[in-house]
Amino acid sequence: MDPWLIWLIIAGVLAVAEIFTLTAALGMLSAAALVTAGSAAVGLPLPFQFLVFTAVATVTLVFLRPIALRHVLQPQVARFGVDALVGKGAYVVSEVTGLGGRVRIDGEEWTARAFDETLVIPAGKTVDVIEISGATAIVYPRD
Repeated sequence: MDPWLIWLIIAGVLAVAEIFTLTAALGMLSAAALVTAGSAAVGLPLPFQFLVFTAVATVTLVFLRPIALRHVLQPQVARFGVDALVGKGAYVVSEVTGLGGRVRIDGEEWTARAFDETLVIPAGKTVDVIEISGATAIVYPRD
């Protein structure tokens, strides 16, 4: 079997393994094996093939992997679901106390409690959503 084909098989196996691990390390090694397959196809002797593999693997793991991981591990920019409601304004539909009440957030009615349990927020006031606890909005009045 030709050496370039062996390197190509190694590159494929490493690429498939990367799909299951998602560490970026095996993907970089797969790329190194692919470059080495190219050098083997050109006719480079076996010791130089190992040298090419080592050099490309080192460069990709040391320089490219940290950049790739930095892009993958970025925090989520958009908030979805109830997390998106935190910080929004709400309209008080029925009086909100520390025990309960009703507010309208983006056209939907929610049960609500005052963040400060001693507050009584009358209907018609505007409040800010501090957090969502289950199906209850914890709110604080805007002044």
